Amino acid sequence: MALSPRETALRRAQRNRTRLRQLANGRPRLSVFRSSKNIYAQIIDDANGVTLAAASSLEGDKKVGADKDAAAVVGKLVAERAIEKGVKDVVFDR
Repeated sequence: MALSPRETALRRAQRNRTRLRQLANGRPRLSVFRSSKNIYAQIIDDANGVTLAAASSLEGDKKVGADKDAAAVVGKLVAERAIEKGVKDVVFDR
């Protein structure tokens, strides 16, 4: 029986995440999601199943959107929060 498009996408995501875990060597992963209006980033510790740091373009007084400037702001925020938690290295999870 053929897989539905949703099942195919879920299997591909799981396959990529499994491969990423093999390469990570205990490092947390950086997951970034970009919608048409906002950007979200979080650093996840898969060994313990917890989110160590997170940031989005919705935070603060200025809601900056989903452009390059917003990505820079979100990246800076999530990096500051990760350093506070003692995270130095991450693996990028597209």
